[in-house]
Amino acid sequence: GASASAVPAAAPAAARLASWPSPSGQQAVGATINVSGTYDGKLKRYYGTGALGSGGQQEGQSPIFKLADGAVLKNVVLGSPAADGIHCTGTCTLQNVWWEDVGEDAATFKGTSSSQTMTVDGGGARAASDKVFQHNGPGTMVIKNFQVQNFGKLYRSCGNCSKQYKRNVVIQNVTATTPGKVLAGINTNYGDTARFSQITIVNDGSRKVVVCDKYKGVTSGEPTRIGSGADGVNCLYSSSDIVYR
Repeated sequence: GASASAVPAAAPAAARLASWPSPSGQQAVGATINVSGTYDGKLKRYYGTGALGSGGQQEGQSPIFKLADGAVLKNVVLGSPAADGIHCTGTCTLQNVWWEDVGEDAATFKGTSSSQTMTVDGGGARAASDKVFQHNGPGTMVIKNFQVQNFGKLYRSCGNCSKQYKRNVVIQNVTATTPGKVLAGINTNYGDTARFSQITIVNDGSRKVVVCDKYKGVTSGEPTRIGSGADGVNCLYSSSDIVYR
């Protein structure tokens, strides 16, 4: 037969994603847990109570976990209500973290350094009426080996933060199951980039999920949506990077 080298290289197949875990127990959280170093939740379900127990959509809620620069949070299930989820104040890693019912946002990336990286590796999120990952500071967010279902936007570069930055997002080996609206929303006027590979979109026969939405971001008021789709500059992917099933 033909040698293997004669066969064009296929786009790498998406690696198999973990199935949703059953929590090992649960813990009510009445005040934000501050994490520096590594925190292993051993797949317990953490949920808000008291001041963290409203489950509302208002901005400015406190998070269940607040991660210092360099912190790692792993093996955690966030139940409902999850307040404002997780806040990262610099570089951070969320490993095998699952959101059963996203409140306002699952995680918000803050910080001030353009070299910081927030990595979400593994895990999944359900029921995000608005955003799953909110990127307010500068730097790069990597979302990989992740699954999302019933969501508004998987990722949004802040459209109207009072201080704006160039932001980058890399979305790799992610399965998105409808209903869902947008995988990433970025501000092209600040030079944002969104790079996609090994994306699987499930139950979207009419191709309604937008892979990459472009906005003109602002420092006050509301951002303007100015288009969508791959452009080789800000929204970086080709049709082979997106699989429908």
